[in-house]
Amino acid sequence: MPGSSVLRVFPDSPNTTVGLPVVNETNMTFCTTDQQVVIPSEIFLTLGVMSLVENLLVVAAIIKNRNLHSPMYYFICCLAVSDTLVSVSNLVETLFMLLLENGVLVVEGSTLRHMDNVMDMLICSSLMSSLSFLGVIAVDRYITIFYALRYHSIMTIQRAVVIIMVVWVISSISSTIFIAYDSTAVILCLVVFFLSMIILIVALYIHMFTLAYQHARRISIMQRKQSSPQFRSMKGAITLTILLGVFFVCWGPFFLHLILILICPERPTCTCYFSYFNLYLVLVICNSVVDPIIYAFRSQELRRTLKEVVLCFW
Repeated sequence: MPGSSVLRVFPDSPNTTVGLPVVNETNMTFCTTDQQVVIPSEIFLTLGVMSLVENLLVVAAIIKNRNLHSPMYYFICCLAVSDTLVSVSNLVETLFMLLLENGVLVVEGSTLRHMDNVMDMLICSSLMSSLSFLGVIAVDRYITIFYALRYHSIMTIQRAVVIIMVVWVISSISSTIFIAYDSTAVILCLVVFFLSMIILIVALYIHMFTLAYQHARRISIMQRKQSSPQFRSMKGAITLTILLGVFFVCWGPFFLHLILILICPERPTCTCYFSYFNLYLVLVICNSVVDPIIYAFRSQELRRTLKEVVLCFW
């Protein structure tokens, strides 16, 4: 991956150098500030294959079942496509680096840089679209709950298609600009984008959970049952905790990486944090593995179709 400067979000290609921990006598931290921490290629390959298979199954199931041809499942399908691109770009780049390191493939420096930029644009575009569709799905669910009677008039197929096209176009253009122009302003735009998505997703899901709790409480008062709202609110709280917890664990370190690039690019503590970028990338790829479980596999209709799709290959 391009650029060794700390002003770049993406460092050199993952696992190209081995960063052995050394003791810094000034701050006594076990860290090397000039080398990337190595993550075994097997981990990237394994996660890539898992994510690729899961998300392709989701896409195939939604295409196969006409009952799933609705805006909500279109958004979930696009999220699966984005996560598939994350997996494909990760697999291709990892395999490409393994071939180069073992001397199986020999490429000129200029050609390598061009291929590297193309892969980085694909990775950046897929990550931005993936995060965008997480936000779109949150908005869609919010409309489903708060505007249930008007949902089909608000979220039509045509509007869903327009939203999908806008997300893909903006993600593609933004990723091209991001790779072409290495500047603080570009990274600041990325930070604002990530922060906006995080605030949007957290605010919408918390508001939805609050409404669900209040609704269950009113029903229990009408029916004079006190255990029902407590059980439902606990179940809703667990679901909300898992959803937001997975989101923050997978995206938080990468988001912090962006902020530190702007705040303290030269400080030893920050450059130490930058050296673990490959680990943060692994967490983002893990999000592509977990997304189908959270957003797709919980649907009974989709699970039934998935079984049919899997049986077709036997």
